[in-house]
Amino acid sequence: MELIVAKFGGTSIGNGRRIKKAARSVVKEYMKGKKVVVVVSAINKTTDELLQIVDEAMEDAVTEKQLAEIVSMGEMTSVRIFSSAIEALGVKSEYIDPFMDEWPIITDSNLLNAKVDFEATEKKSKELLKLLDQGIIPVVCGFLGRDPNGYITTLGRGGSDITAFLLGHCLKADEVIIVTDVGGVMSTDPNKLQGAKKLDKISVEEMRDLATHGAQVLHPHALKYKDPDINAKIIGFEHGDLSAPGTEIIGPSKNKMVKTTTLNPEPISVVAVVGEKILNKPGILAKLTSKLAENSINIIGISTGQNSVTIFVDKKDADEAHRLLHDVVIADDNLSSLSLGRDIAMITISSPDFIDTPGIISEITKPLRDNDLNIVEISSSQTSVVIFVDWNDGKKAYELVRGVLE
Repeated sequence: MELIVAKFGGTSIGNGRRIKKAARSVVKEYMKGKKVVVVVSAINKTTDELLQIVDEAMEDAVTEKQLAEIVSMGEMTSVRIFSSAIEALGVKSEYIDPFMDEWPIITDSNLLNAKVDFEATEKKSKELLKLLDQGIIPVVCGFLGRDPNGYITTLGRGGSDITAFLLGHCLKADEVIIVTDVGGVMSTDPNKLQGAKKLDKISVEEMRDLATHGAQVLHPHALKYKDPDINAKIIGFEHGDLSAPGTEIIGPSKNKMVKTTTLNPEPISVVAVVGEKILNKPGILAKLTSKLAENSINIIGISTGQNSVTIFVDKKDADEAHRLLHDVVIADDNLSSLSLGRDIAMITISSPDFIDTPGIISEITKPLRDNDLNIVEISSSQTSVVIFVDWNDGKKAYELVRGVLE
């Protein structure tokens, strides 16, 4: 029997009419013979209102334990109303909050920004399967957890997304559906550009980067629990139908879920282009990269400074890249000269945990510093760090930084 985890955001249950529509959409899937676990956020703006009241009443005097318990009231109210709405439609439902034995989300004791104890959560989640087998629809508080002492914890703002994907993973669901106030993931913010279009599909890696850089559609931390074998999509609440099309979230790729350190087997060459204050000259970067693209030369990396642009290419392409970029330098008065540098090694360190690991770059670079290995260049994203060192230092640097992930 197909199992769905459906998460409803605060706006999608923002009033009684929307809650009724959401409940009907759940019951509709249930009547098709599917098992459904519901995750709900606090009703629209409830958490913000509670935080404002706390600030006015106590300011800094509130303890973390008190604050976690207070803000949890938004989700605890939502599950009770939503579960009752389902039962009003003639289907059995039970709300699940952190005070109950069936509560599945177990965390550490960082009360306001807790980390999930995955092993304990996976074990406790099986309690929900017992309810599902009895024909009951569980409605679970999003955003909340419980620590080993029985205290309520919170997963941080947007934590309901984490709850949904985490339960999907632990219960081996067939699909996770995120119901929001938008019809899916857009090509950009439609409030800023009228030409924004809904995407039919987006990869986990793209979605994570988009969310980390400010898109409010989905919490980026939730995606580390996205199982490659589980379907997932984002839909708008206005449909009132969990089968409605939205944006499908693809992946992640199997190799993106593991921690890896790789050393590029071939040397990388550096071409440095210089000119006075070229960072402030529009179009310079486009001229350089376009020239290489027109001649099918791949750019492995690029960095910019106030007076320089450094481009990394495969060693086999270095002489041709040097010649082509020299033509650009000669033709542009804003550029003065360029140089073809020494061979360097490229080491890539990847982990889905980097996104919420403070100080990871320091951890990676420390063993290099301790062994007097110079870093030529470094770049990073939400899930990877790329280090360039002298080619002769490549193997040693690789061995040193590989231990960071172990």
